Amino acid sequence: MAGHGFVTNAGPGPIAPGPTPDATRRDFLFVATGAFAAVGAIFAVWPFIDQMEPAADVIAAGAPLTVDVSKIPPGQQIVVIWRAKPIFIVHRTPALIAELRKPAALSLLRDPDSKEDQQPAYAANWSRSLKPEFLVAVGICTHLGCIPTFVPTIGDPTLGADWPGGYLCHCHGSRYDSAGRVFKNVPAPLNLPVPPYHFVGGTKLVIGENPTGQKFDISSVEQL
Repeated sequence: MAGHGFVTNAGPGPIAPGPTPDATRRDFLFVATGAFAAVGAIFAVWPFIDQMEPAADVIAAGAPLTVDVSKIPPGQQIVVIWRAKPIFIVHRTPALIAELRKPAALSLLRDPDSKEDQQPAYAANWSRSLKPEFLVAVGICTHLGCIPTFVPTIGDPTLGADWPGGYLCHCHGSRYDSAGRVFKNVPAPLNLPVPPYHFVGGTKLVIGENPTGQKFDISSVEQL
């Protein structure tokens, strides 16, 4: 796929430089299920982006990006690029949602109530989201900038029976739940940041704009 603008290496390791000016919209979307992400395989897809052929310089400048989340199956994640950063969008299953409030799972977390300023006020809740079924977060580990791997299987045998589903950073072992909340006793100090976003018509997710009446700038988070 080299030469066609696809992202072919989005596994462990520091985030790569931003897109070049001649990039096409294929640079701005890739999808990974838990199984594919576990081995670092990521393939490009098209149906999710609602804006047809957005210019690379417009996206790089931080223009809002619209995504149709109705096409994301439960238990899967897509990753879009906004302001040259990967944005994780996860359609959480009822089981993953239930894990977010279980006392045993909460006891594993460093900041379960999102008290640190890593999200807008409208996402400082138990699901860190406007809708419990959808996570929207910047996909960069708050330790040294690697891209965590989505591991949605609850009790995954490689991570232990108490694994609630979420993210593993292979660089240095940091862990996050499926709301992007960081575990205790790992190198990463903070939860994954949540960008400004809102929904239009129930299924259209607009990244880069706040809901009406809300104010939040991604630059205000403690660590991006």
